[in-house]
Amino acid sequence: MAVQTPTRDQTGTPDAERRARPPGNGKPFTEKWGGLFFVAPFGVLFAFFLLWPTFSGLWNSFFNTSLAGVKQEFLGLQNWRDMFGDPAVWDSLKNTLVFTAMSTPPLVIIALVMALLANRKGLLGWLLRFSYFAPFVLPATVVTLIWVWIYQPGFGLVNGLLTAGGFAEIDWLNDENRAMLAVVITTVWWTVGFNFLLYLAALQGIPDQVYEAAAIDGANGRQKLFRITLPLMSRTTGLIVVLQLVASLKIFDQIYLMTDGGPNYATRPIIQYIYESGFTSYRIGYASAISYMFFVVIVIVSVAQFKLFSSRKEAGR
Repeated sequence: MAVQTPTRDQTGTPDAERRARPPGNGKPFTEKWGGLFFVAPFGVLFAFFLLWPTFSGLWNSFFNTSLAGVKQEFLGLQNWRDMFGDPAVWDSLKNTLVFTAMSTPPLVIIALVMALLANRKGLLGWLLRFSYFAPFVLPATVVTLIWVWIYQPGFGLVNGLLTAGGFAEIDWLNDENRAMLAVVITTVWWTVGFNFLLYLAALQGIPDQVYEAAAIDGANGRQKLFRITLPLMSRTTGLIVVLQLVASLKIFDQIYLMTDGGPNYATRPIIQYIYESGFTSYRIGYASAISYMFFVVIVIVSVAQFKLFSSRKEAGR
């Protein structure tokens, strides 16, 4: 009795198997669209809490939107023209950029030094990691309360050390020339733990064999640091710098709680001015216009920083 061999098409697939496949690209419905059901809840939340507020804020920037019950009126580009002619906008933006320039370098360099010191085994390494990261978990209200006491004239720790050394007391938070420095010191103490953690993870990811090979070749500690450790952590450094720039540009909490933008608006950041315009002066449309101008500034700074690190990396190849 002859056995019938199943016929095959030009691709070599048996005809029976080809006929059993579903139409379309050959994948069942659950395989094609099953992933969509898993991401749908996040997609709904993303659209509701991010996309819709984003476009709604841009739409409000063209209207006289107010929280005071004023009838919404279309203004076109009037809010934007008022913004470019408002000196308070540029003063607060300058304060934000000054804070970013003062806080970003120490938050990167100190975090790297802390990671190098804490990258060791044993009890000492654990204590260093705990003490370096512990301030980061404190809320802003607790941190500012502690440092306001530290800066206080008369009984504050800083002024106590100054008087003990024969120097005059300084009213740190009420001095236009020193208030921003005081906020920067507080911010570095509070937030450096996050950058330290990123650097520590990068250090622990470097294989020990690399250092062992360098030691065999006669490399000393300084050569290992500048020839191995820092180059292998260049991507981590780039990431930390970009994240820190964005975080510093969005400064608000500690300044609002420590100085309320004073003295004489010397420390008021642009986010505080946006808050005051929208929720104190009730000009939501005007605050929205300032917000989108500031958003463009953040994008420009982030892209420029990314391009700078990319160009350095390509030049080093």
